[in-house]
Parts: sequence; structure tokens; C-alpha cells
Amino acid sequence: MATILDTLKKGTEYLQKHQIDEARLSMEHLIAHVLKLDRMQLYLDFDRPLTEEALASLRELTKRRSRGEPLQHLLGTVEFHDLEFKTDSRALIPRPETEELADILINRENVNPKTVLDLGCGSGVIGLTLSAKLVPPPEQVILADLSSDALSLARENAELLSLGSIVTIVESDLFNDIDQSFDLIAANLPYIPDGEATELSREVQKDPPLALYGGPKGTEIVEKALEGAFEHLNPGGLIALEIGIEQSEALSVFAEDLGYYPVERMKDLSGIERFIFATKPA
Repeated sequence: MATILDTLKKGTEYLQKHQIDEARLSMEHLIAHVLKLDRMQLYLDFDRPLTEEALASLRELTKRRSRGEPLQHLLGTVEFHDLEFKTDSRALIPRPETEELADILINRENVNPKTVLDLGCGSGVIGLTLSAKLVPPPEQVILADLSSDALSLARENAELLSLGSIVTIVESDLFNDIDQSFDLIAANLPYIPDGEATELSREVQKDPPLALYGGPKGTEIVEKALEGAFEHLNPGGLIALEIGIEQSEALSVFAEDLGYYPVERMKDLSGIERFIFATKPA
């Protein structure tokens, strides 16, 4: 009977042949998922035999992974700022850069918003994380998105984290159906130029196109958000944005021309200018 170690080796080789990055790590996660174990526990149980039922589940998951289906979709969850979120094809898979944005806001001095909007919320990771981690917690958090599918996932995550009674879900194309102002607007909006679709990895191409592509330049949706946000921020309010590579300079100038001051640019852990923080003057 095949053991954990046998299955890990064979599965890793199979995924490597199909050009899956970090093939061994993918197999470790899949085996741990099927066996309902912590991934590190596998190293203590390498000689454990697997049942035919477990092997059948692993074969199917491994085939799906070999076709480029994201690991997060196969596992059904993702960890984000020490919280567990459901994730699937209804919304963008949360990226490390988005987690960095949430972390910056949680630890940023003089950011104590009473009202928060997560614009283009997707699965709700930014808004729900801020709801759970900001001290003091906001009095109101709205999760808004154009996609009803994404909002259904955000609602499930709010319930999963016991935040369903705290946050409000709104279906809106940017600010079209939002009629109030906020102390903080945070957003990871689509910013990939339309023409770069074929350059994306197989995994990223499994994300909803609505969550990826920002127009011919890539910045059109972010620019609309900056325009609309100025009227939906309280004096002294802040909009915090995740943006694409080489977009920070043009978007900073665009924000300054709209009247935001100050406008700050910040690098992610890879050294890329990934975030813009623009304040509406008091």
C-alpha cells in the first residue's frame, strides 16, 4: 500500500512534468488537505499508508493542479493576516501584496477610521481583516463590488469570521450605488492592462477577468475610483490603493491633480512601488 512519502514523491514528479511551480509544496498541501493534517505533520508520518479512498481523492486533485487550477481553489481556503478565508473561482485569490496593504493600514499611525469602505472587495479580505484587526475597531465597514458572485463569497467569509452583523454588503459599480462618505477607502481594483492577458500564469488566468483587467492602460478603473473617492471621503480621509508595476508615478500625479494631498507611494517587500495613499485635505 502506498505511503505518504511514496505518494509525495510520485505526485511531485507528476506536477513537475506539467511545469507546476513549487510542485512538492503543492503535493504537501494536497496530501495534508485530504488527510486533514497539518502540513508539517506529514514529515512525522512519512510511512503512514494511505487508503484507496484517500488516494482516489489525491489523484483527482493532482490532475486538477496539473492543469493549472490554483492550489487555493483546490484547498478551498487561504490564510490572510492570520485569518482563514474561503476562496474559489468567484473572486480573485488574495495575493501577498494585498496582505501587505492590510498590514500597513493596521499598523499605520493616526489611522483610526470610524467608517471604512472596501471598494471592489472580491472575497472581502481587506475589509474583513480591517474589521477584525483595527484598534479601535471601525463602527461601520462596507464591502462593495460589482460582482454578485464575489459578494456572495464575501458574505460567506463575513459569516465564517463572525463579522456578518458588523459589515454591510453592497453591490455597486465603484461608487454608483454608494451615497455616503468614509474615513478610509481601501481597494485592490483591477489594474492589469487588457493586452497582457496572454502573459499571465495559468493560475492567474483562472481568476475572474472582471477582477484582473483595468482597461487598455490598466489604470482606467483605478483612476475612476480616485475621482469618485474624492467626493466620498470625509475631510482628512484616506484612500489606500494597491496598483500595478510602473503605475505609481502616473497615478500619483493623477491623484494630486484631483486635489489629494499628501499623496504617498510605498514599495512592497519586493521593492516595487505597489501602494498609493492619498489624503483628502481637511
